[in-house]
Amino acid sequence: MHHFSLDQLKSFVAVADAGSLTAGAPRVFLSQSAVSEQLRKLEEQAGQPLLVRSRSGVVPTQAGMRLLGHARQLLAMSEAAWLDLRGLALQGSLRLGVTDYFRPGELAGLLARLQARHPGVRLQVAVQKSGSIEAAYAQGEFDVGLTLRLPGSAGMAGTVLRREPLRWMGAAQAPASAPPSDGEPLRLLALPDTCSLHQFAVGLLRRRRVPFVVALQASGVAGLQSALAAGLGVACLNASALCEGVQVLPAAWKLPALPQARFVLLPPREGESEFVQRARQLLREDFG
Repeated sequence: MHHFSLDQLKSFVAVADAGSLTAGAPRVFLSQSAVSEQLRKLEEQAGQPLLVRSRSGVVPTQAGMRLLGHARQLLAMSEAAWLDLRGLALQGSLRLGVTDYFRPGELAGLLARLQARHPGVRLQVAVQKSGSIEAAYAQGEFDVGLTLRLPGSAGMAGTVLRREPLRWMGAAQAPASAPPSDGEPLRLLALPDTCSLHQFAVGLLRRRRVPFVVALQASGVAGLQSALAAGLGVACLNASALCEGVQVLPAAWKLPALPQARFVLLPPREGESEFVQRARQLLREDFG
């Protein structure tokens, strides 16, 4: 019977997700040389290259992408079996509220892996603005909430899950030396003015006396990314929102310096069930 080693598949997934051998090896608690040897053996067994290697990192080949899908399922099933035999498998319905800004290009994959690892969990996910999530959480409409927190902003206490720098972003073809139409107001793209990041960016530009006009208000981050890639203006976004067709604007644009944003898991409620407590811990481990 032909089969792949779960240890080799685990290293393969870690390196593919991290984008490099250097970043992937610590995720499986092995040396780079040990992971490199595992990948060599895996490619030998697969009979074809699984990763394209370059100075900037690694990218899966077409065969590698196919194997990644199988590997994630196999690893998830292995973990689910381990938890089940020890009576630790999670069972229940989890209502999760997540800010639109949280790892927008990765969130669907994170949720899919969480569901695969814990098939007994019935996920109900709402992607909303942080203020809406906090209000709904306070009313008991979510079991777990994940929100964006900016310097100086008020909000519920909680556990910092992740920190990301904010960046000014524009179209990939935007000039590197200086903004177009020098002297014209900056064309700002943002979510509606009820969004905390919209309010932060507008407040910062006003304090620094940067002339601007809100040229477009998108309903969500995906729409904002499309508008940026189309060259309709610039936006203030967290680093993980960078996507194809969009670049971080260079210093020559002379836009105000930006701080870090925090992603916060809202605090447990009094009398919270053991299921929700364990689910929150899993989210902290998997989403951080």
